[in-house]
Amino acid sequence: MSSPPSPGAERAGEASVRIGALVPLTRPGWVEAGRSLLAGLELAVRDVNEAGGILGKPLELVVRDTAADPRSAAAAVDELARQGVAALAGEYHSVVARTAAARADALGLPFLCSSAVLDALTDRPTDWVARLAPAQSHGWRIYADFLLGAGHSRIAVATEPSVYWASGTRILRDHLAARGGTVIDLDMRTLAPTAVPDELVESRATALLLLVGYPEPAVSIVQAVRRDRRLAGIMIGAPAGQPEFAGWTTSLGDDGAAIPFLRYLPERLSPLGARVEAALRERLAGTPSFIAFEGYDTVAVLAEVLRSGGADRARTAESWPRVAVEGTRGEIRFSCQPGISVWQWAWAPTQIVDRDPARPDRFRILHST
Repeated sequence: MSSPPSPGAERAGEASVRIGALVPLTRPGWVEAGRSLLAGLELAVRDVNEAGGILGKPLELVVRDTAADPRSAAAAVDELARQGVAALAGEYHSVVARTAAARADALGLPFLCSSAVLDALTDRPTDWVARLAPAQSHGWRIYADFLLGAGHSRIAVATEPSVYWASGTRILRDHLAARGGTVIDLDMRTLAPTAVPDELVESRATALLLLVGYPEPAVSIVQAVRRDRRLAGIMIGAPAGQPEFAGWTTSLGDDGAAIPFLRYLPERLSPLGARVEAALRERLAGTPSFIAFEGYDTVAVLAEVLRSGGADRARTAESWPRVAVEGTRGEIRFSCQPGISVWQWAWAPTQIVDRDPARPDRFRILHST
């Protein structure tokens, strides 16, 4: 990977070291995910400052709402770069993170992406961008193997137009086809949710994956399928994690249970992870999502980098291969991975979980790596 020239070093006279945070906090962004991510970022900033800050200066988070809009994200990156932030953090939506990463690369501004999983986060290899979340191809192949192991080889995917959904469909199709599986496309641009059950019966699919937006049309599709007696035995899955937050249960009740999704947590948290979980639970007034842990780990990594090299942007970009930080979910190191254009933590612990039908407010771990 090659680096463009550094835009300059730390501004010595500034009273704080600032990190720009990109977070979806308003619709059409996934607001629950954004709030969870921000909670983790803010908690880590508090912990860093209580431990003495960065080279004697407090760490400051400068938050910008992307609202799941790539243009808003690009404008925010430009603004934060002009304001002199030392680095960028955050973002949940893959398409938005991709735009932010491209702009950060062009400006020479280090960006540690917290949660977006799209493999092609940038069009070219870059030293300016690193990522904590596993690449989509990694997690979704694990999910595909889980489906096969559960006896599902004819799998329908309800999809909407998106680079992210198209990438996910391609990963599933390629991985399953090589193992005797079949993927059946249900284009939700032309199908109403109420028409999905007939398509499933006709195609003889034994599993349906929700590669669509939340709450709609995901909620309506689940309701239509659950209420059709012909489909009592079909499995509904959501690899992108739509059932992760409490709003899913609020919308669907018992219908939202037993829908497996990917979650990036270990089976057992370390002492650090357990302490952070307790603090996040208090801050969020409920069980924290893995996305909050991603936010915390993002700041923990950036703080360590900034302590070592100051707020010089070029030094930060050069430091990714030397990072070794104990995060909430294990030791974080970055490396170059085939097909991934940014520095990647390979890999965060991965689980497949669902909501327990007996207690939809609780999760069951179905598979763990």
